[in-house]
Amino acid sequence: MEIVMSILAGILFTTGIYNMLQKQMLRIIIGTALVSHGAHLFILTMGELKRGKPPVLSDEIANYSDPLPQALILTSIVISFGVTSLLLVLAYRASKENGTDNMEKLRGNEND
Repeated sequence: MEIVMSILAGILFTTGIYNMLQKQMLRIIIGTALVSHGAHLFILTMGELKRGKPPVLSDEIANYSDPLPQALILTSIVISFGVTSLLLVLAYRASKENGTDNMEKLRGNEND
């Protein structure tokens, strides 16, 4: 199961970085979201995907899941949604002000 999750995280990183290298702002934002989701899967995979009982603090339970990766991922999901919404608002405002979403034109390079 860890191999499948690692491959899926790699695919998300690859497509995210490909989209981040494009010229349109919307693709850059989508790439940022994909990289963050790839990081979530990577953290979950590194926390070991094992099946066990829920993390109840009792002496009888010896095989339980580690709750730390899930807690980190939940916090990271909230932060990534906030960052994505902020980037969408900034991109919308910049495209309204400048009339384009092309990063080369926003930098002042009219040749590309």
